[in-house]
Amino acid sequence: QVQLVESGGGLVQAGGSLTLSCAASGRTFSNYAMGWFRQAPGKEREFVAAIHSGGGTTYDADSVKGRFTISRDNAKNTVYLQMDSLKPEDTAVYYCAARRYVATRNEYEYDLWGQGTQVTVSS
Repeated sequence: QVQLVESGGGLVQAGGSLTLSCAASGRTFSNYAMGWFRQAPGKEREFVAAIHSGGGTTYDADSVKGRFTISRDNAKNTVYLQMDSLKPEDTAVYYCAARRYVATRNEYEYDLWGQGTQVTVSS
């Protein structure tokens, strides 16, 4: 079983950058595809980005394409979300999630979730 802990959230001005990390416990991290999702106040949770268990192939939501980059370091049991050119509409609680092997955009296909980290972008 893998447990997930996000970090790196905070307050940043529009146009700034943040890097979120999601550290996974357990010895089978490399068997899990990882996803980032976010939920803004009053809105449903939405897909942000995902990466297959072995890395390489990634998926990004249209709203963050070209600004956010997902990556992973299986040796460190960590997945990252580099967020650049942040906008106020990126304000949300960001969650990482895990599922076996193949990344998807569908949150209901992820089995394991972290507790979330708050990202606030001021205008």
